[in-house]
Amino acid sequence: MAKASFDPQEFRSALSTFTTGVTIITTRAENGDPVGITANSFNSVSLNPPMVLWSLDKSAMSLSSFTNNKHWNVHILSTEQEALSGRFASRGEDKFKGLDLEAGMNNIPLLRNCTARFNCRTAFIYEGGDHMIFVGEVLGFDKSELPPLAFQSGLYALAARKPREGVQLSAAPTPECSYTEDLLGYLAGRAHFQMVATLQNVLKTQQLNEQQFFILSVLSIQDSLTLEEINQFVEYTGGKVSTTEMTALQAQDYVVLVQKNGDSRYILTANGRDASLKQIAVAKSVEEQIAKQIGHGDVEALKILFKRLIKATDLGLPDLWATKEENNAKKTAS
Repeated sequence: MAKASFDPQEFRSALSTFTTGVTIITTRAENGDPVGITANSFNSVSLNPPMVLWSLDKSAMSLSSFTNNKHWNVHILSTEQEALSGRFASRGEDKFKGLDLEAGMNNIPLLRNCTARFNCRTAFIYEGGDHMIFVGEVLGFDKSELPPLAFQSGLYALAARKPREGVQLSAAPTPECSYTEDLLGYLAGRAHFQMVATLQNVLKTQQLNEQQFFILSVLSIQDSLTLEEINQFVEYTGGKVSTTEMTALQAQDYVVLVQKNGDSRYILTANGRDASLKQIAVAKSVEEQIAKQIGHGDVEALKILFKRLIKATDLGLPDLWATKEENNAKKTAS
């Protein structure tokens, strides 16, 4: 068979656009040492009999371990195991050091906290170009509700369930939440107010309202702003900052008013920065508490979805983290 004439690197890049899960395959070497590698070539083959496959580079140091041992385990990694994926993809270190392992069938190591695990026995081994293809019979398996880690175009990704277009969802509430109201605005609003409940207590101790919290947040990111510029950045809250609120912040020594290039500009004081940092610390703490309950992977997925939602509903408001040139271009485009 004649070799293809296209660029191998471009071919590899094109293949990488196919989003896959990430797995770790484990076995034991002839001397009994545990062996494990990261692979995204895993796939299902058959339900009856239950069979799966994966492939391994012919140059891999672990090839002899997998060809000589008929038993191996496949671990579909969860979003919490990104670091573990990197560890098993590297060479020259004790990959199993410090890990809490279970003994699978035939004493093959089993990793914990995975999305799914499969105990397998080699049924066939095929040669496939520069790889060896292992087809295994599944002897046992288990699964969890942890979201899976994904891999796409050379980067880790997050997987989220999405109902197919036109498919009617069940009227019954989801197991995770008893709220049947499915209006996006209601859900986003309720989530916001429940998250900031703890922050409200901090604001009370600082004698600040939520509007003043937004003002300090803006100035902690972009200092030395006019009242008009501050209002541009907090316009999405539906409120308007007045000189009265700024005077109140001045009286509490959170901001000072200075004249610069003919403009009256507000600058955050040391006390104002300390107050803002305390608010950020509380927000981070709330985020960590949420991550412990729903998982860091779901938190990261929410951030991505919220960014998409903000972009989709944006009316051209300036972005605090963007340059003035970028904001001007955005305003012109809108």
